[in-house]
Amino acid sequence: MSDGLAQLLEAGRAVEELELRSTFGFMAFHGGRLEVTTDRIAREAAEISGSSYYGVLHTDPDPKHIPSTRFDPAESDRLSTFLDHVEIVVTVHGFGRRGMFSSLLLGGRNRDLAHHVGRHIDPLLPGYRIITDLAEIPVRLRGLHDRNPVNRPRLAGVQIELPPRVRGQGPLWWDYEGDTVPHTDALITGLAAAASDWPTGAVPVG
Repeated sequence: MSDGLAQLLEAGRAVEELELRSTFGFMAFHGGRLEVTTDRIAREAAEISGSSYYGVLHTDPDPKHIPSTRFDPAESDRLSTFLDHVEIVVTVHGFGRRGMFSSLLLGGRNRDLAHHVGRHIDPLLPGYRIITDLAEIPVRLRGLHDRNPVNRPRLAGVQIELPPRVRGQGPLWWDYEGDTVPHTDALITGLAAAASDWPTGAVPVG
């Protein structure tokens, strides 16, 4: 069996981030050098919307992928605190599959939230396909397992899988000189709006 969260933290191969605000949460537990930019997207969407945020930043130069089900709140006080605090959550992941480099996949058990998030980000990302139909999402990317942290809050949540392009990775952005690419900025704006507009969501900062 692969290492879990406790082993990562004890070995110094990952660090945690935690910011508690509203009961709407954003997570990115494959952040840092693993699924690049996912932690930044979750963190900034949370800051803009006044949501809570939990992230795990993988620090190894060549980090190994740890399955979502291996992120056990019993192994982390910060993760446990976050999951006890929030009622609903969006977890931000990265993926890359041939034929899906312009697809954003919205899995997880809260299907109302998935459609809500999809409606907010779709107009801002016209070059992408926003997929909320679970039948169209590869089984291993659907985020439906009981032990997946996205499903542990009281109202569960949405697992959003992001291809490299929308995270500012790949040949499209090789000569881009800005901080975050326009597609990433648009995604953050849409996610923050979705959190703010959710009935039990956050109050925008400022």
